[in-house]
Amino acid sequence: MGRSPGNAHSDRVLDAVTKADAKAEAKGAPAVSALAASWRRSGHLHALDPATHAPSCRLTAAEIAAARERLGRLLAIAQASLDRLFLAVGGVGCSVLLADAEGIVLDRRGARGDDATFESWGLWTGAVWSERHEGTNAIGTCLVEKRPLTIDREQHYLTRNARLFCTTAPIFDEHGQLTAALDVSSCRANLTEGFGRLIATTVADAARMIEAENFRQAFPHARIVLTQDGERDINSLLAVDHNDLVVGATRAARRALGLSASALVRPVPASDLIKSARSDNDDIDAAERAVLKRALARAGGNVSKAAKDLDVSRATLHRKMKRLGLER
Repeated sequence: MGRSPGNAHSDRVLDAVTKADAKAEAKGAPAVSALAASWRRSGHLHALDPATHAPSCRLTAAEIAAARERLGRLLAIAQASLDRLFLAVGGVGCSVLLADAEGIVLDRRGARGDDATFESWGLWTGAVWSERHEGTNAIGTCLVEKRPLTIDREQHYLTRNARLFCTTAPIFDEHGQLTAALDVSSCRANLTEGFGRLIATTVADAARMIEAENFRQAFPHARIVLTQDGERDINSLLAVDHNDLVVGATRAARRALGLSASALVRPVPASDLIKSARSDNDDIDAAERAVLKRALARAGGNVSKAAKDLDVSRATLHRKMKRLGLER
């Protein structure tokens, strides 16, 4: 007598968890894969049965409203990106979701004709997609591992999620803390692997745009500067005040510059960070020298007026001029 697909999936998951347990206990054994590690967390840490038919966890309207309020500014900033992302993927049966750091879906986009299907699968506002509640899944596992990832169909821990394709990217706040996750999910069987990779790239790009805009709005009076890795990572950003002091850094910038959590408790001179990160600082010095030359030219050489135009102190301007060889 053959096993049903549901039993086959749960058996495969449990077999994999057992093998991962054996590897973890054996000295010198190769490390288990990220997927197997997530399955182990689902089974051991969260005590989930992959064959469970329990419904997904849903919050009340009041709980959803409270969670949306906690997310605050970032939820408003994300709206334009959610709209653009849905325009790109909604026509092929995908739903766009924004979840907070607890895995609670706080906003979504979906085609009206697909709404009943998405709601039945739990791809809906108020559903909780943490690993604790749903086992291995793109939103919950992304929040645990703090990296973009895709969980495709039978990679899910729970059998009832094994027909879903989900790809998620994390969003970090202006302090470098994980604050949300952006997800695109589909329950259509005809989604190809290649198109799935394209969607994953698009989701990661959209998440970086939300993160960067949130950072800019968090420091409205600062100059936003790309670090040396900016060409590769558009949200590797520093916030620099009018005294040329770094007052904020994105998670990407902190990682690129090796900044610890306590490094920005006090403002740091921007030149110190930039110089420590690159051996050739000529292009930055040239750009700053050009700004100062233009300001001095407009002020007719009057340092006090140039400092006022640049919104820096006279002492700060003199210090910059000396460093850049502009003192007369």
